Amino acid sequence: MGDVSFSCFNCGQPIPVLGGTKVLKNDTCSKCDADLHCCRNCRFFDPAVNNQCRETQAEWVATKDRRNYCDYFEASTHITLVKKSGVQADDARKKFDSLFKK
Repeated sequence: MGDVSFSCFNCGQPIPVLGGTKVLKNDTCSKCDADLHCCRNCRFFDPAVNNQCRETQAEWVATKDRRNYCDYFEASTHITLVKKSGVQADDARKKFDSLFKK
């Protein structure tokens, strides 16, 4: 099983998300004190799209790295996979590769 977390956009500090806990508007990073409820930590943030946001109903936010009050904010989470003891990555890779040998 893995841990669900997201990383601070500013310093990369992993921020655990326990039991669906939401990032509150005033939350800050414990390492660098950067605002966590900001566009740069949101799963909808995308510099390549209009307004740098994939949520089409969200209002324009000028400062992407500062606290905001966007109701569409969702932390950009990822899962850190934990390797079970006794299972070697090389063994798994060998088994995978053997599937495609002639």
